[in-house]
Amino acid sequence: MKVKYFVVFLLVFVLALSACTPEAETPVEEPPAVEEPVAEEPADDPCAQDAWGCAVIQPGQTIKIGMSSPMTGPYADFGIDAQNSGLIGVADAGDVEGFAFELVAEDDEGGAEGGAAVANKLVADQTFVALAGPLFSGATAAAMPIYEAAGIPMMSPSATAGFLTQEGSQVFNRLPFVDPIQGAAAAEFMFNTLGVRNIAVLHDGEDYGRGLATIVRDEFTELGGTVTAFEGITPGEADYTPILSTIATQSPEVVYFGGYNQEGAVITNQMKAVGLEDAVFFGCDGTWGADYLSQTGDNAEGSIHANTRAPEESETKAAFDEAYLAAYGVGPVVLSPFSYNSYDAVTILTNAVKAVAFLGEDGNLYIPRGALVAEVRGTTGYVGIGSYSCDAIGECNTEGPAFETVVNGEWVVLD
Repeated sequence: MKVKYFVVFLLVFVLALSACTPEAETPVEEPPAVEEPVAEEPADDPCAQDAWGCAVIQPGQTIKIGMSSPMTGPYADFGIDAQNSGLIGVADAGDVEGFAFELVAEDDEGGAEGGAAVANKLVADQTFVALAGPLFSGATAAAMPIYEAAGIPMMSPSATAGFLTQEGSQVFNRLPFVDPIQGAAAAEFMFNTLGVRNIAVLHDGEDYGRGLATIVRDEFTELGGTVTAFEGITPGEADYTPILSTIATQSPEVVYFGGYNQEGAVITNQMKAVGLEDAVFFGCDGTWGADYLSQTGDNAEGSIHANTRAPEESETKAAFDEAYLAAYGVGPVVLSPFSYNSYDAVTILTNAVKAVAFLGEDGNLYIPRGALVAEVRGTTGYVGIGSYSCDAIGECNTEGPAFETVVNGEWVVLD
């Protein structure tokens, strides 16, 4: 009996103990972590795909076209003329999706240091998208790497040094005839048209003047002529009689000068005093202009200079001529030879902006910089005041120069 009670007690104890023992918890599986999707630019976003990204023009801002040229000093007429023409070009351009163009003309003084300084200033502005310039070759050479790095297309109205398009630049383009063409044409004109066989060649030591003078020397020699002297001068001086006196001992028939109007005028004025009264002063497109005539007076008579060829008459040219005269009280192609080129340079750039710009959903105007560079380089069949198509290296003009002489204080085109 005791055994029976003990078994029953043991069974009750075991059941009680099992009731007090907690059940093992079933592990709860946690859901796998979900990674937040990374926002990606749409595959067809022009700004994401563009090598230089986009210029972003916000409402109330303008689309800035820069200009780099000498606005002060002895070569200021070139820069003032370019600005005058560019302002008309910007006015004629209208707007893009309600965003207006603005011309920002900066003074580079025509030199390398100024060209680089202007470039650095302009590229710091997000709304600056293209450059009509620089005007001078030295300023252009110094500034080109800065614009290249920023993806800024350049269209120069007048930088003619041959090497500028041989540097592999994606952004540099130009409208004028180039120095190799100008130099060869000048040599041929002197040798074949004037019948000259002996010339002295001077230059100002700068990229443009020295390069052009070198071409004239080499081409004239190749034709069978004699170059009695090849000398550089220091720009900005008031007395070149020592070097002119040395040149006079060789009795050249022509004194050719590669450089600009300021020094060209000094040389012209001093030629008679040293025995060069029978020699012809032969200048280039850098010496042509109203400033040369005003500085030389009667001494300029019979001098010869290269100039851009006059464009054909058209409604566009007539409207520009009228607007220029009304705005500035003087006609185009008086202060410099590059009035028409400057207008066309600005117009080509604004046309290119219109071709690639688009309005964003946020109300901003977006201008893909790389697409703009390609659009400018791809200019084909442009007809403005002049007619231009650009080749693979940015040469947009294959014409040679015209030559003009001074008769009774006026420019007269030579046949």
